Amino acid sequence: MLKQRFSPQAKWVLFSGFILGLITPLSLATAEDNTTSAQQASVAAGFDHSYKVWTEILQNFVVVKGPASQVKYLELKKGRKVLDDFLSQLSNVTESEFKAWKKEQQLAFLINAYNGFTLQHIVNNYPVASIRKIGGFFTNPWRVEFFGLLGKKRHLDWIEHGTIRKNYQEPRIHFALNCASVGCPALRQEAFTGDQLTDQLEEQAKLFLRDTTRNRIDEKEGKVFLSKIFDTEPWFAEDFTKKAGSVAAFVAPYMTDDPAMQEKIKGGELKLDFLKYDWGLNEIK
Repeated sequence: MLKQRFSPQAKWVLFSGFILGLITPLSLATAEDNTTSAQQASVAAGFDHSYKVWTEILQNFVVVKGPASQVKYLELKKGRKVLDDFLSQLSNVTESEFKAWKKEQQLAFLINAYNGFTLQHIVNNYPVASIRKIGGFFTNPWRVEFFGLLGKKRHLDWIEHGTIRKNYQEPRIHFALNCASVGCPALRQEAFTGDQLTDQLEEQAKLFLRDTTRNRIDEKEGKVFLSKIFDTEPWFAEDFTKKAGSVAAFVAPYMTDDPAMQEKIKGGELKLDFLKYDWGLNEIK
């Protein structure tokens, strides 16, 4: 064989190529690792569990008056893009992402989704006198599939009855979900969040049950007048009974701080009666 001869320049090219061949795979591996880490960080930080945008929407379009709230639906319709964009973010959450969250984060997500899509439902059909008027005489407005959530087309009843009530056994959600009606518990001016959920639900329960336009104790009549929320089927007495043994036992500590009065309510000395529910739109003009 003939011995090959290389110039000094050629030798340098060959040597550089050899070194580059060693470095390049390491560089690519490092870059790939960095990309993977960045992607993982992006996924982990991708969903805002503080719901900053939702809180801003609520503060801009919801007016709270004592234990009640009203919504500026006309203004919300004119500026609806911020609501639609926020709800699109909720719709983009996958079922696998959702299942990886803590239970409190899941429940906060579902409550915020219910309240947000309810506002959108009204805006989609505004002006309307009541949510019950949406869809016509033979259409249940809570079963209209008008949004996507966790990968499928959904309706409001799926969130409340098919998911929250079925999977979470938390009766205080009835003071957090707002059905766009005067008779509903107040729409909070801040988002529900996983790390604050227990305190927020407790505040909502006390706020609602001490609102004398919806719930009140009348010793003269020997009655406790309650919202229809606490009535039997198709309302939610079953949820409260499962939690506390009876509706009376559940409401007593929220309605009064007086131990003697609490015992009167729990013991049945004061009979329960239910007030007419106001389905009028919770609108401020």
